[in-house]
Amino acid sequence: MIVPHATDTPVPVRTVRKAVVPAAGLGTRFLPATKATPKEMLPVVDKPAIQYVVEEAAAAGLDDVLMVTGRHKRAIEDHFDNAFELEQVLAAKGDAVRLDAVRDPARLAAIHHIRQGEPLGLGHAVLCARRHVGDQPFAVLLGDDLIDPRETLLSTMLDVRERHAGSVIALMEVAREQINRYGCAAVEATEEEGVVRVTGLVEKPSPADAPSAYAVIGRYVLDPAVFDVLERTPPGRGGEIQLTDALQTLATDGTVHGVVFDGLRHDTGDKADYLRTVVRLACARPDLGPEFTDWLKGFVGQLESGEGVVRRRSAA
Repeated sequence: MIVPHATDTPVPVRTVRKAVVPAAGLGTRFLPATKATPKEMLPVVDKPAIQYVVEEAAAAGLDDVLMVTGRHKRAIEDHFDNAFELEQVLAAKGDAVRLDAVRDPARLAAIHHIRQGEPLGLGHAVLCARRHVGDQPFAVLLGDDLIDPRETLLSTMLDVRERHAGSVIALMEVAREQINRYGCAAVEATEEEGVVRVTGLVEKPSPADAPSAYAVIGRYVLDPAVFDVLERTPPGRGGEIQLTDALQTLATDGTVHGVVFDGLRHDTGDKADYLRTVVRLACARPDLGPEFTDWLKGFVGQLESGEGVVRRRSAA
């Protein structure tokens, strides 16, 4: 199922209004760039990755966003705050385009911040949001997964939550040999196209032990019942409190559904995926795409002929 593309129709009023964005990781796969800069603030073309995530939440009607951060993540807070001095300089220059770009992050939603004191896993990061969320259902968006803005995955998940209550997770079919990189869901069909009932979950199984090829990707709409389960969930894989383990408990009661997604998803989880994401999004930009695509075609031609490799070695 390809989740329908976004339209210009008004965003519906929903029961779910809050989103949680875990952003406390150390970003070790991107060292040394992330020694002093949060991984979530690395630019994807000309916006930090985490801004794409907040834009997605806002487009789905979630106007209250809690970021769960850690030490040395102050840059995230600053990015979603007003920058009065910079705004004054741009206003004095009459640079309306850049002024809007600087102001936009703070206008996306009501942004809140809380720190995860210890790196105890995704489940613990979600548990840190309990006081802010209260007894309301809420969405969780992970920053490594950027969903193309033309897709409406999150809105579809919110619709499923409205119809079925409980929790909803995003699933994507992957090659069996890659399933050990993800949480994996055991599922059974429902009468709704693209919607399945989740009967079990396991974190990063071996291909031989995986119950399916359906991987859990970084979008969740969670019932507040998950908090009580997380309180009782012991550390699992990697010595961390796994959200997957808590959802496995909820799934045994038949209260977890999955939305199967095969639309456009950009992965920034490691260096190669990050580079591919930057290139794809740059090519899709009307202001950058035509010129950048022409250059890219020429560069690929040089690589295929060996010219690009020779020049790179000569420069070294």
